[in-house]
Amino acid sequence: MSGNRRPTQNDIARLAGVSQATVSQVLNNAMTGSIPEETRRRVLDVIEQLGYVPDRAARSLRTNKTYTLAAVIPDITNPYYPTFIRGVQDTAESQGYDLVIYNTDGELQKEKKCLQLVRQSKVDGLIAVMFHLTAEHMAELGVPVVHFQLKPETPPPVDIVYIDNAGAARELVNHLIERNDGCIGMIAGEEDTPPRLGRICGYSQALAEHHIPLEEILIRGGQYNQAGGYQGMCELLSLERRPCAVFAANDLMAMGALVAAREAGLRVPEDIAIAGFDDIPAAALVDPPLTTVTQFQDQIGKRAAEMLFERIHGTAPEEMRAVEMPYRLIIRKSA
Repeated sequence: MSGNRRPTQNDIARLAGVSQATVSQVLNNAMTGSIPEETRRRVLDVIEQLGYVPDRAARSLRTNKTYTLAAVIPDITNPYYPTFIRGVQDTAESQGYDLVIYNTDGELQKEKKCLQLVRQSKVDGLIAVMFHLTAEHMAELGVPVVHFQLKPETPPPVDIVYIDNAGAARELVNHLIERNDGCIGMIAGEEDTPPRLGRICGYSQALAEHHIPLEEILIRGGQYNQAGGYQGMCELLSLERRPCAVFAANDLMAMGALVAAREAGLRVPEDIAIAGFDDIPAAALVDPPLTTVTQFQDQIGKRAAEMLFERIHGTAPEEMRAVEMPYRLIIRKSA
C-alpha cells in the first residue's frame, strides 16, 4: 500500500483475483461451503499480507449487528466452566464474533444485574447458565438465547441444551450400589439448583431400583467446593451408621470428601468409596483418581453456540429446541 492508506476489501479482491463479494463472504465466515478452499486460503493469505483489519463500527452499522455474544455463568472459579466457555469461544471466533463473559456467583441479584447489562450492551445473542432466573425471563431480552439447563417439561420459550442429570446420577449410584455392601450417602450441595435437584432425583431412583429405603440423614448439604465436600463428608462420617460409599454432586466436593476420609484414617476405596460428577481436569489427577460423570463440557459449549448462530442467522426452526447432550460414566480407582 502506498503512503499510510489503509487496505480495503477492493485491494484484497484485486490481489487475490476474486470479487469483493467473495472477500466479504470469507471475512464474514458466510457461505464458506460455496467457496473453494484454495480460494478461501488465497484470500486469507492476502488479508494477512496486507495487515487488513475490518472496520467493526462500519460493519455493525451496515449489518445492524454488534458481532458480540454474551455468556453468563454461575462460578468463574469452578474448573467446569472454563472448558464450557472454551467451546463457546472457539465457535464464536470461527464466526468472527467476540465473547463477553459475566459471572453471577450463583446469586439471584447478580443474575438480574447480568441480564440488565446484556440488555444494555446490545449483544447479538446470549448463552446462559442460570440457577434462579428462568427461560421466560431470558426470552424477554429480545435477542436469541440458549440456556444450559434441565430438560424442560413444556415447550421452552428459548433454545435449551441439557444433560440428563437424573439419568447420569442414577447410573453412577447404581455403580456404587453394585460394588459396595451398605448404605450410600450423598453430598448434594446447599441450594436447590436445577443440577442438584436432578442429581438427588437420580440418587433416589437408583436406591428405589435396588429396594433401598431413602434416608434423608444420608443426604448432606454444603457449598459446591472442596470445603463443602469436606464438611459434608465429616457429617456423614459422624453418623452412627456411616455410609460405605458417597456420591458427591460435583468433583470439587468429592475432592474435599477425599481429604476428610483420609483424615479419618479411611482408605479410599477399600474402606469407603467416593464418586463425583463433572470430570473436571483434576479429577483424573487426585489420589485416588475420581470415578465421575463426564458431560463433555466443551461440546456442550460448542453446540450451544452453534444453536445460537443458527438463530442469529435465521436458519433455526421457528419452534424453540431442547437438545439433550451426551454424558458418560468414567470409572476410576476411587469407587
